[in-house]
Amino acid sequence: MKRAIVTGANGFIGSNVIKYLVSQNVEVLALCHAGHDSNIPKSPLIKKYNLELADISGIRQEIPEGEYDVFFHFAWQGCSGSARADTKLQLQNAQWTVEALETAHALGCKRFVCAGSIMEHETMAAAYTQGNMPGLGYIYGGGKLIAHVMCMSVAAKLGIELVWPSITNAYGAGELSPRMVNTTIRKCINGESPQFTAGTQNYDFVYIDDVARAFYMIAENGKPFHEYLIGSSTARPLKEFLLEMKGAIAENLDFVFGDVPFTGINLPIESFSCKETEMDTGFKAEISFADGCRKTRDWLVSVMEAEGK
Repeated sequence: MKRAIVTGANGFIGSNVIKYLVSQNVEVLALCHAGHDSNIPKSPLIKKYNLELADISGIRQEIPEGEYDVFFHFAWQGCSGSARADTKLQLQNAQWTVEALETAHALGCKRFVCAGSIMEHETMAAAYTQGNMPGLGYIYGGGKLIAHVMCMSVAAKLGIELVWPSITNAYGAGELSPRMVNTTIRKCINGESPQFTAGTQNYDFVYIDDVARAFYMIAENGKPFHEYLIGSSTARPLKEFLLEMKGAIAENLDFVFGDVPFTGINLPIESFSCKETEMDTGFKAEISFADGCRKTRDWLVSVMEAEGK
């Protein structure tokens, strides 16, 4: 890989993928909102362009057509919080993803790599389980699933290679969202006892440095029209992960299990298998959950100190 285009360049996943691409001497065209580029590293290999998702096709007038190896699409609005349940926004995200694919083809990109989610599989299970009443979080998963299906068909028609990495649960230094790992570590730092479901549902987490390396290796070695799961290869019940976190950063704090009702879908453990990813791309996660929690804790402490909290 010599040249890549990256949307969502200032985001948690996008900025870390760019850091890894630069470490591999890849020239990057970074697309982000105007004035929002603080997470993008400084490098002569990076050229920045302003991007509004609502006008993603308009970027064709700014970026010259040429030989680009990969178009990475990470831009997605409403990844956390109440916006995950915004039906119009999540449907619009899917449409913007198709337009990003069409833009990649028009610019001469050889392959299109999107950020899928294991929520796609949970959404399918939730929607087709008789009598189930899915939570609002599956609206986000539905948006990802719709984007995946539509991009498969459009890519086949256009003749561009589509590769679909799906993330289990990315976490780590640099993330400020209210998602579970981030919120729980903040509570640990503040000496608060976090509360959870019984934690019997299967889960997986993968540290951001491993995620960035995975996207590079999947983009380089993945087979066209294949999905590749990005995980730790140590999937297990959620409670085991959380107890590992407790042992790593909060030995003297009580973790309370069972006080929060679980309304989601429990995927079978084989759904988290990364064997195909390892076999086809050579990627395997290297950072343990305990080490990742310590790294995240240390970073969050520095952020909270800077904020005066």
